[in-house]
Amino acid sequence: MSNVNVKIKLTRGMEMPKYATSGSAALDLCAALEEGERVVLAPGERKLIPTGISLEPESNDVVAIIAARSGLGTKKGICLSNGIGVIDSDYRGEVCVGLFNTGKEVFVIERGDRIAQMMFLPVFAVNLIESAELDTTERGAGGFGSTGVK
Repeated sequence: MSNVNVKIKLTRGMEMPKYATSGSAALDLCAALEEGERVVLAPGERKLIPTGISLEPESNDVVAIIAARSGLGTKKGICLSNGIGVIDSDYRGEVCVGLFNTGKEVFVIERGDRIAQMMFLPVFAVNLIESAELDTTERGAGGFGSTGVK
């Protein structure tokens, strides 16, 4: 694993995000709710949950990606409302997580609950070159299941 320095501003009395294990690729993000506050997420409902952190990467060549926690998604149906979150290197506001309850039961969020995960990835600025034609490949324009299931 490569390292990059990221300044983090903690608010709402939150602690520093942590990696759950030495092999974890992402940091756990926790709900920065007031003590005793609960957010009730009904089936089919979406809500924005604060994390109490703001970021400043040392370089514009890195992006923070917010992803759902696999256990919440598969066991409870709690996913990110926007699929994934992209925290650009120049954003300095509080990182918030949009959650969506795709399950059939009410889901309750309390202060400190691990609600999402955040990983940092390199970013490449691309030079777009207009072309009337593209090289052919084995796959070609086939998409949306064109390579099969097995």
